[in-house]
Amino acid sequence: MRILSRIALLSLTTAAHAATVVYDFNVSWVTANPDGLAERQVIGINNQWPPPRIDVQVGDRLIVNLHNSLGDEDTSLHFHGLFMNGSNHMDGPVMVTQCPIPPGASFTYNFTVDQPGTYWYHSHNKGQYPDGFRGPLVIHDPKAPFKYNEELVLTVSDWYHDRMSVLQPHFMSKYNPTGAEPVPKSALMNDTQNLTVPMVPDRTYLFRIANIGAFAGQYIWVEDHTITIVEMDGVYVHPTETSMIYVAAAQRCSFLLTAKKETSRNFPIVASMDTTLFDTIPPGLNTNVTSYLLYNHTAPLPSPTPLDSLTPLDDTLLRPQDDIDILPSPDQTITLNVTMNNLASGANYAFFNDITYVSPRVPTLYTVLSSPNSSSSQLTTNPAIYGTYTHPFVLAHNSIVQIVLNNLDSGRHPFHLHGHQFQVLHRSAADEGTWSSTPGSGTESNHTQAPPMRRDTLVVEPNGNAVIRFQADNPGVWLFHCHIEWHMISGLAVTFIEAPSVLQQTLDIPQDHLAACRDRQDPIPVEGNAAGRGGGNKDVTQWLVLDGQPMPPKAIPAGFTGGGIAALVMSCFTGILGVAVVAWYGFSEPVAESNAAAAAAAAAGKVNRNSPATGESGSESGVYTDVDSAGKSVSVVKIKRGTEAVESEAVSFGSEEDGMGMASKKGDNGVVVDVDAITRA
Repeated sequence: MRILSRIALLSLTTAAHAATVVYDFNVSWVTANPDGLAERQVIGINNQWPPPRIDVQVGDRLIVNLHNSLGDEDTSLHFHGLFMNGSNHMDGPVMVTQCPIPPGASFTYNFTVDQPGTYWYHSHNKGQYPDGFRGPLVIHDPKAPFKYNEELVLTVSDWYHDRMSVLQPHFMSKYNPTGAEPVPKSALMNDTQNLTVPMVPDRTYLFRIANIGAFAGQYIWVEDHTITIVEMDGVYVHPTETSMIYVAAAQRCSFLLTAKKETSRNFPIVASMDTTLFDTIPPGLNTNVTSYLLYNHTAPLPSPTPLDSLTPLDDTLLRPQDDIDILPSPDQTITLNVTMNNLASGANYAFFNDITYVSPRVPTLYTVLSSPNSSSSQLTTNPAIYGTYTHPFVLAHNSIVQIVLNNLDSGRHPFHLHGHQFQVLHRSAADEGTWSSTPGSGTESNHTQAPPMRRDTLVVEPNGNAVIRFQADNPGVWLFHCHIEWHMISGLAVTFIEAPSVLQQTLDIPQDHLAACRDRQDPIPVEGNAAGRGGGNKDVTQWLVLDGQPMPPKAIPAGFTGGGIAALVMSCFTGILGVAVVAWYGFSEPVAESNAAAAAAAAAGKVNRNSPATGESGSESGVYTDVDSAGKSVSVVKIKRGTEAVESEAVSFGSEEDGMGMASKKGDNGVVVDVDAITRA
């Protein structure tokens, strides 16, 4: 009873201090030039860019009223890292938990925040957020387990000069068969460059860092300062000193920094993009963005000191402050192998276990809520109704789930789980291959870190592996995907359908959410399976019919197709025919014999132009002689080819002492006949 009383008292205290925080977001296109290199269209909020920071306290209710004024694009809003416990329909990914918000429509996100830390929000619609629709979200905690004087928020990101609607079609096309991701044009800090951060001597600052970029991880350090890590992805950790951190796309990190007492110098804060992710590094690309701790307004802002190597802290070695031990052995283990490959369209796609994600016709959450779940037709827990290409896994309520990630790709991948934080039981170094639980294999999870680190986004090394574990205690439909946005676009995602029967009993969809599906030029069904079948149909067998579900392009077949074989045969036949024609043409023209005859006749002086040397008439092939105006003997070769006669004069020139000569003359039909043996008559 004492424990229950304390919990009740804490709940009352939280409720007494909770507030309702409302943000009105009118989303539209504006122009910006954050790196000073190119002005472009970006997605602003209330006609401003960068978007505003969202600030709330633990226990507050957050309401975001979003109106889509983009005109030419749908949109949505995801609150990255928030559990959304009991509010799965507010999570935001399009065709997972909601329909896209069409131009001109309004949509309300309304939920309670019950976790402290550093987060961010962004569009979760067709790779849209790199156009600028993203910003930091901070949940303040009056009971944070560390002390500081002032709080600062720094976002880092990569930046492109073209809209995603321009970049995406080329990226996902046969003209980019290797799947090379577009390389950013620059890096930003707080959506600008050369930022200055005023410092007060001997004051302790809490820096909240969020990578809100689309692609590049960032190495971050502060020259001549030690930083103390206190939070990762909303998880408080035991304070850990370091000089450098690595923050992948979607990850967050908070650290304490105490300002120096001496104020004669200013110091760079550097974020350096991870160029190992880039297929090429364009000439002139500045991969760093530099800001400054400003101690002295009159002192110079020094250039960063070049580093010989980048050696960030290993985040898997951090320990959560709550010291929660390793979860029990898993009830369900899901092994996911990461590959990249081309499909029949010629474009390069990303795969988990040879399946590339494709959105269904009905949002997956709406399939859960509308599916039959009676004693005679328990289809809600049948993964088949959610479609093949949403790659669904149904998780039992409160079960322990383990995910084994084998990265068979040559690049790093930051994997993010919606609705949860997971324990990191193991992460290999690069090039260690797939994971095995067999002792002595060299790739087994050692599970030696107790308690294990928790976070919601983890980097898996190239050709490496990782093992993560979580408890399925949050009923909902949750994506697990790579947070490099190019890889999300190309299909590197799976869907976890967690405790769907419980979800059916606890969730109702607001009318404005349903209106986003219904009130649009291309209405989206809100009932039925992934193919849109079964909704409102008393025939429950239709729920298992997936004809018409959205699908990726077909796989490139192994070996030759029928069409390929036919093309090869025709090519060979055409080639042989061409060689035969050339051979026939060459052997049918007796040039050598004619030349020899001409030479012999000229030497003997026995023929004249009106008397053929061979043949029975002047119209037949033959050799003739004539005398030109200079008194030289002219040998004329007349060759019959079909019905045409080609006549050419072979004229001797020079004297006997000069030896042999040769000449050629075009006949009336333009064909040149060469004579290579002519003597003076």
